[in-house]
Amino acid sequence: MARPLMPLPPPTPPASALIDGYSLEAGARVIPALTTAAASVVPASAVYIPYLPNEDDDARLAAASAVRRLGFEPVPHLSARRIASPAALDTFLARASAEAGVTQCLVVAGDPSIPQGLFSDSASLIETGILERRGIRVVGVAGHPEGHAAMNPAECWQALEHKCRSIESRGMAPLIVTQFAFDADAVLAWLEALRERGVPHPVRIGVAGPSGVAALARYAALCGVRTCASVWSKYGLSVGRLLGTAGPDLFVDRLASGLTGAHGKVGLHFFPFGGIAHTVEWMERYRSRADLPRLRHSRKG
Repeated sequence: MARPLMPLPPPTPPASALIDGYSLEAGARVIPALTTAAASVVPASAVYIPYLPNEDDDARLAAASAVRRLGFEPVPHLSARRIASPAALDTFLARASAEAGVTQCLVVAGDPSIPQGLFSDSASLIETGILERRGIRVVGVAGHPEGHAAMNPAECWQALEHKCRSIESRGMAPLIVTQFAFDADAVLAWLEALRERGVPHPVRIGVAGPSGVAALARYAALCGVRTCASVWSKYGLSVGRLLGTAGPDLFVDRLASGLTGAHGKVGLHFFPFGGIAHTVEWMERYRSRADLPRLRHSRKG
């Protein structure tokens, strides 16, 4: 007796649709640049506000308020090891809600090896109950398609799954936001493993916006992002080429062509290392190029 054919997963939306659902990273210092580029940014886009050590809460909250006034969704980072106490977290979120209508956040452990307060990791911050009491509805947590320097793969999966379960148990929605990468095949393999483990939550894939090649290499080293000759070649670069600029065209092309419905809900999160204006301009050009085959097909029909 012939075995029934397994249904094929539905195809991913066109690459232009993948671009349309993006989010952006924008610290307090680049709010003027975001303001200048705002008319070209997709309305209601999520704008993530990093928790930088050289900025205080007033600067972060002013940035969140500015993002809201521009018509975007402010998503402040909460760096667990940099937050002094539960009271400080509560005060920050109370102000974020009142001043900027914040309902989403991204919780990360943070860079310090020694916590400044009681929070040793992002899970301990989530488990305080403060997030849901202050009206947070969506909680982003970090994903690491290329692994984590401080954890082995098993520990990395365990930590991610634990955080997602904890967020859900508190009536909030988990969202996974990954570190940027240069190897789309590694990202696709990680997404497959994520879904095979039964983790259904939406994912935003980190993408390095167009930037100088030397700057990309520097940011990769700072963030622990894997680079080697084979990875650079997948990104369209050679090891010896440190002059000029590079955009994520090949990375996004490969990601868009490899995604299927089996990968779940996936969007892009841009780190505008070369500036917000350049990143937004790149997205407009990429969207126009991605739409060309569909337009040609419709004209033939």
